[in-house]
Formats: sequence, structure tokens, C-alpha cells
Amino acid sequence: MSQTEQLLTVLDVGSAKTRVLVAELHDGALRYRGHGIAESTGMRKGLIAELKQAASCINKAAMAAETMAQGTIDRCVVGIGGPHIRGLNSRGGVSLGSRLREITREDVRAAVDRARSVSLPSDREIIHLLPQQFILDEQPGIHDPVGMIGNRLEVNLHISTASASALQSVVTCANRAGLEVTESVFDAIAAAEATISADERELGSCLIDIGAGSTEIVVFFEGSVAHTSVVPIGGDHFTNDLAVGLHISAAEAEWIKCTYGHAVVTSVSSSNEVELQGMPGHEPRMVRQRYISEILEPRARELFQLLRENLRQGGVLEALGAGCVLTGGGSHLPGLLDTAESLLRVPARIGSPVPLSRMPEELIAPENATLVGMLLYAHRTSVTRAAEDQGLRAKLRAIFAGSL
Repeated sequence: MSQTEQLLTVLDVGSAKTRVLVAELHDGALRYRGHGIAESTGMRKGLIAELKQAASCINKAAMAAETMAQGTIDRCVVGIGGPHIRGLNSRGGVSLGSRLREITREDVRAAVDRARSVSLPSDREIIHLLPQQFILDEQPGIHDPVGMIGNRLEVNLHISTASASALQSVVTCANRAGLEVTESVFDAIAAAEATISADERELGSCLIDIGAGSTEIVVFFEGSVAHTSVVPIGGDHFTNDLAVGLHISAAEAEWIKCTYGHAVVTSVSSSNEVELQGMPGHEPRMVRQRYISEILEPRARELFQLLRENLRQGGVLEALGAGCVLTGGGSHLPGLLDTAESLLRVPARIGSPVPLSRMPEELIAPENATLVGMLLYAHRTSVTRAAEDQGLRAKLRAIFAGSL
């Protein structure tokens, strides 16, 4: 196996940062090799607006990761997010004939293909087909029917779709940066891979990934994905509110938000003051720290009110037995957990990714949950595919051996 084949690379093109993470397969497990981070350019509201600029920052992050990994990377798994993501549930099935017989992997694929045959607009592209449960002869709650006996196999399927043009823009930028895209993963599903436990998925849990341009969500119930969606509010909206309300630059507003911001006004002392540099040509001035929170709190409440309504429309608001997990750079704002618990009425926690072997401590942060999760997701799916291929090869060998 060549060095390139041993390396697994993932790319996360966010509105604020573009990140590349490289790991190697060592004794069947992932081990950190390197990473690169660049300021995102050419992005607007979570979408690529300037291909040349976006490709340039991808190349910059990839080159930094390649140097640190001391190996060549030419393929990657890419994360997809933004307000164009849509999720829907579907059901379909196949008849196995009049006589009972054993369910095969091909039967499972046929049932999934039938369930995925829903009418989608021409500009939509499927990025995930996620079985929720299989129903065999009206017996529900089956996760893997292969080897069971029955007449009819049905499946409840969750389908995640993306704008075909938005997805192609990311692929094109990666290609221009010298990277071939082998797979795409919805950001929230990737973040959940690195932060949500099997028990939480079984009881019901919502992953809320607060990025710069938007907030992506995925809900798990009884171990499977029940709902995916995006709310078009992210950390940049908090920053812009401060810039307008305080009459300061976006850069200073971001610093103020990260240093003095709080999403709950009553948690901030009324006597604390903060110095603002203001716009060029204006004298520095002092403002109450509580006034900063008075700007941030309405936006935080709006975000979680929209999330609550989204979950209600998806029929999963009452299915969060294990609560919700906040990831993404926007989750750092103090007071957001209180806002989440108050409006969603479930326990909330910050989700940091499980660390890879040898991974630097600074990467174990909520904003890197998607990046690490993509590695874990890509590794798990590749192992599953390899096992299926091995089983198919064994079956073919048995068939040919029997014909000799």
C-alpha cells in the first residue's frame, strides 16, 4: 500500500475557517498525522461565492496539512453544510415472493432503492441514505434484517439532500486545489459522529452545530437519524448585531463577542464596562458590558426559537430524551446552554470531539467536531464497505467452488 493510500484526508470549508485534517490507518485505527487551517475567503452565507478565492484558501490549508503530515494528499472527504440542506423521510419495500426465504444484502439494497425513489426537484442531490428501521412481514424495529426469514421487506429511510450546484461548487474548488473529492458528508452528521454516544442516539438526542453562517441540526432517535435540517442563523449574525449596535468594525465586534459576550443579560454585572475603539476617526469610548448582552440575548433566543419550531415541524421535539449537544465555533458564547435548556426544555451540553491518537490538544474543541467526525465517519463507512465486499467475494468463491 502506498503512502497516499494509507492517509485519510477530510476537508471542512466553513464560512469563517477552512480546515483540513489528515490521519493514517495504523493497525486498523486512525492516528493523527497533520492539519491545516486557513481563513475562509470567497464565502457568503455558508455558500461559495468566489470559486478562485475559495480554492485558494483550500489549497493553503491543504498545503499546511501536507507539510505537517509529511506525505502527499490528493483525495479527500468533504463536509457539506449551509441553508440549502434538506431532509425528508420515506418508506418503501419489496416483495420476496410467495414462499418464505432468507433476506440477503441485495434484498436490503432493493428495499432502500424503492424507498429512495421519491420525487425530488432537478436541482437536488442525495448525500445520505440513512435507514431508520426495517419492517419484515409487518414486524418493525429491525436494524439489520440480513439472514432473517420473511416474505416482504420494507424500510423507513431518512434522505438528506443538498443543492446540486452548491455541492458541485465545493467539489470544483477542491479540484482546483488539487484534491479529488471521494465522498461528501453533512456537517451535522459528521459532528455527531465525534460527540454523541450510542446511548444518547438511542434515547433521542439533537446535535446543534452552530457555524459562522448557519446552524445545522441532526436528531437521533432509537439509534437512527430521524431529522436533519438547517437554520439560517450562525455566529456571524451575533457579530453583525454587535457591529451595528455598537458602531464598531466587524473585526472588533468579533473580539468583543468572544471576550465579553454573554447570551443572558441577567448573568452580567451592571457595573462592568468595556472600552470600544470604534470606527476610524472616532475616539475610544466606554459601554456597559450588560449592554453587549442586551444585543446578543435577543439573537440567541431567536436562534433557539427557530430551532424549536424546526424540531416541532419535524415531529421530533418530544423525542429528545438525552437532550441536545452544541458544537461549532458559535457554541462558545457563554449563556447559550442556558438559552437552549430554557427554550428547548431539555438538558444541553457542549460537545468536543473524541481525540484521535496523537492529535494536538488544541484540536479537541467544539469548532473541530465536524472535522474529526468526518474522519470517523469516513473510516467507519470504508470498514463497512470492505466487510460487505469481502462477504460478496466469499459468496462468489463458494458459488464457483460448488460448480466445479
